[in-house]
Amino acid sequence: MAGSWRRLLLLLASACHTAAPSPAPDAGSTRVNASDVPLDGLSHDDIARFLDGDALFDLAFRPADGVGPLYIRTACSACHDHGSRGPGLVEKMAMVEADGVTAAADQSPLAYGHTVREGVTAGATTPITPPALPGVKLSLRVGPPVLGRGYVEAVDDAELVRLADAQATRSDGIHGKLARATFASVPNPDPTFGGYQQGQAVIGRFGLKARIAALDDFTADAFQGDMGLTTPMRPTELANPDRLADDQRPGVDLDQDRIDRIAFYLRRIAIPLRVGLTEAGAALFTQAACAACHVPALRTRASYPIPELAGIDAPIYSDLLLHDMGAALADGLSDGLTDAGASGAAWRTAPLIGLRFARSYLHDGRAHSLAEAVLAHDGEARGARDAFQALAPADQRTLLDFVLAL
Repeated sequence: MAGSWRRLLLLLASACHTAAPSPAPDAGSTRVNASDVPLDGLSHDDIARFLDGDALFDLAFRPADGVGPLYIRTACSACHDHGSRGPGLVEKMAMVEADGVTAAADQSPLAYGHTVREGVTAGATTPITPPALPGVKLSLRVGPPVLGRGYVEAVDDAELVRLADAQATRSDGIHGKLARATFASVPNPDPTFGGYQQGQAVIGRFGLKARIAALDDFTADAFQGDMGLTTPMRPTELANPDRLADDQRPGVDLDQDRIDRIAFYLRRIAIPLRVGLTEAGAALFTQAACAACHVPALRTRASYPIPELAGIDAPIYSDLLLHDMGAALADGLSDGLTDAGASGAAWRTAPLIGLRFARSYLHDGRAHSLAEAVLAHDGEARGARDAFQALAPADQRTLLDFVLAL
């Protein structure tokens, strides 16, 4: 977000919203009809901190700041423009069996991991590119939106356990799995947001395969993995073909304050104003079993330290669980998750927030319309896809309009 006029607009909007009544649960968390704006009702100081984090999110880092030796992008907003989807993307690679789906037991040909990193600097001369070998599967991942992610972080773990247990008893094949991960960072410096300890087992909810549990860890992971910027939470440069252990900025590149400032912003991005939701659309959403995975609201924990997000029904339209979406969407990667739900075909249910700002859909952007995205659902979601196809064309349009208004 750039320009003093934009900052002034948000400050004025916040002042007006403070005294306004709370919106309905599905109406979003702001009365501003735009993306990348703060929750209604924040204090003047919190708005200022939000704008500071937003500016840092947009900042393009340089090699002198510690970018590299290898990198993909140089700014957070390159993959999450205005808090929305893309335009930046990441190319992934995996060794797979002859079926083109199942991850091969031997991943050793990918000596430097599963991510293509073509940007080189700080003395690096050798990018990480796919080896010219049979059995290498390439796939794309478009940067997902970060709108409403404070709501996602605030969801109570008990809610996710409850949903997984309930889905295990369903007869239609929808059996979402918890994303069990290990917190790899140094201890979270702010225990009010989780206080995870290094090596602790956690329930993931961020990332396309839900491998990360907290927004500060999400931030540190992106700094390291996408930009080659080390932080106290990720203090080591990634392995690279040139065996470089540092960059143009010796030691840890960014301090914890940088992570905290961006995490403050991410936790307070609003769910955009939802206009055009209809009862008919909501009924069809449930009838077609969309709501089985895209659960309209999840309860947040009462102890979450942002009052606006604590102890509420968060309208995120996701169960945040992993679901097998079928071979056509599989990428052969588990993202380091080790439980039964972490197959190459497993994806976290995407929160349906701000879809009207998207220009493509699904994890890799292959769908150029919402209807295409629905028809690409398979695996556990096959029944919902078939139910959508069985609707009359007018009802299909009503359902799609409902989803696009979320």
